[in-house]
Amino acid sequence: MDFLRPTSWADALDIKASRPDATPIQGGTDMMVELNFDKGRPSALLDLNPCRELFEYQEIDGKLRIGAGVPYVRIINRLGDRLPGLAQATRTVGSPQIRNRGTVGGNLGAASPAGDTHPALLAGDAVIEVESAARGSRMIPIDDFYVWVKKNALEPDELIRAIWLAPAAGPQYFSKVGTRNAMVIAVCSFAVALYPDAGTARTGIGSAGPTPLRARPAEEFLAAQLPWQDPAPLTEPVLREFGALVSAAAAPIDDVRGTADYRKHALSVLARRTLSWAWTDYLTERKAA
Repeated sequence: MDFLRPTSWADALDIKASRPDATPIQGGTDMMVELNFDKGRPSALLDLNPCRELFEYQEIDGKLRIGAGVPYVRIINRLGDRLPGLAQATRTVGSPQIRNRGTVGGNLGAASPAGDTHPALLAGDAVIEVESAARGSRMIPIDDFYVWVKKNALEPDELIRAIWLAPAAGPQYFSKVGTRNAMVIAVCSFAVALYPDAGTARTGIGSAGPTPLRARPAEEFLAAQLPWQDPAPLTEPVLREFGALVSAAAAPIDDVRGTADYRKHALSVLARRTLSWAWTDYLTERKAA
């Protein structure tokens, strides 16, 4: 196995063009597990740590551009007030050591359906900036990024450069179920983001299908049923219908972490809870305004 260490981002793109078989690593939190358990051994590793521009974030035209190498802990500490859903999701990732090394870019590159940040990125309507030496950069909407189990829309010579997200326009929540309370792969996970000005909502489902996915019928239901202009507490029938629509949108399997039936039930509960929390925040904000 070759270990390739570029001197700059441009050098990294050139290396990736000449060695499309090389697997990029930054924190290496997923790759080291694969290597240690001999579950996979790529022909080459491309170390992106020398590319310091990947560790930066900035606000451009009202949107946050987060470098693919920004660690989880920095998102929690520096961006949590503007990206609450993503910050909540990153708090559930591994241990403090993992959160200091792991990155959203790495989560996207691995494209595991169980990746903790995917539901929040879907609910937050993220856009992924990728780049190649031959064709330059392009923007991939998050809805088009996930292709199949652990497969994404990157071309063989492309690398993830940054993640673009608008600051939260309303309440956002993420929750997951695991076999224990910490340092656990999700049995299933769910995120919801409310957009009160537009009267819409977005969702994200994790670990309950071949890819992370949205519950679009549930989003359409919220857009039609939530009392956006004259907010009032949500009724139990609305919460239960939303949970049922989220559950129906999932396509889980039975595996060592849980059964498909359990995942569907758990998602309906997570959906009801997260919507209730988000709507309560919205009511509080409206009363305070």
